[in-house]
Amino acid sequence: MTVFIFLLAPTLLGLGQISAILAYSLAVVHLIVTLASDFPFGAVKLIPFTVHGWIERIVGPLLIAVPFILNFSDEDLARNFYIAMGIIIIVVVLTDYQAEVRVRKGK
Repeated sequence: MTVFIFLLAPTLLGLGQISAILAYSLAVVHLIVTLASDFPFGAVKLIPFTVHGWIERIVGPLLIAVPFILNFSDEDLARNFYIAMGIIIIVVVLTDYQAEVRVRKGK
């Protein structure tokens, strides 16, 4: 779902050049990480599940900061999109990954 959201956002929201390129890049990176992770959607299973979780823990806050770091915070839709995606990823990490880790540990 995240891959599709990042792929569609530039067109649906009319993102500027920098924010659009970033969205397309994040879609590709997220697809690669997902396919290479050791969890149900992973095809290659090279990245341990815990590492995937840490990647997401880093990405969430970075998405919130990126409009300000890359100087497109004046684009309301782009700024709000990246902040919203960052918050969503943080919430998902706090819920799904903890539950999955407990299941894997047999708790």
